Amino acid sequence: MALLSKDQIWQVEDTLIVDVHVPEWNGTVRLRGLSGAERDAFEAESVQQVGSDVRVNKRNFRARLIAACAINEDGTPLFDKRDIIHLGQKAAKPLDRLFDECLRLNGMRPDDVKELTENLEEVPNAASTSD
Repeated sequence: MALLSKDQIWQVEDTLIVDVHVPEWNGTVRLRGLSGAERDAFEAESVQQVGSDVRVNKRNFRARLIAACAINEDGTPLFDKRDIIHLGQKAAKPLDRLFDECLRLNGMRPDDVKELTENLEEVPNAASTSD
């Protein structure tokens, strides 16, 4: 198998896109995989340094990941940061379905989420978004 050149790598469209049927909402939501930088930003937003302690921001964790992945038909974001609180108030079952697909699209295993949040203190009264 031949080694890829840098130019060959740049030319590959490697973002995965899937449509997920959400029967509870009588429709479909389109999700896309995040870039490496977007995933890093999501993880950085989820783990915060508070003094000498490292803490996890679990507030609206599912809604934040879904909002980062959900897109309109034209590829633009479906949600913005202002929508996260409202999205987090939707029923858990459809959110879990979308969240699980976001994990799959981004190569995030349940162990990755556990590692991100394990042995970390929850941030008290943490804001659900960062503007």
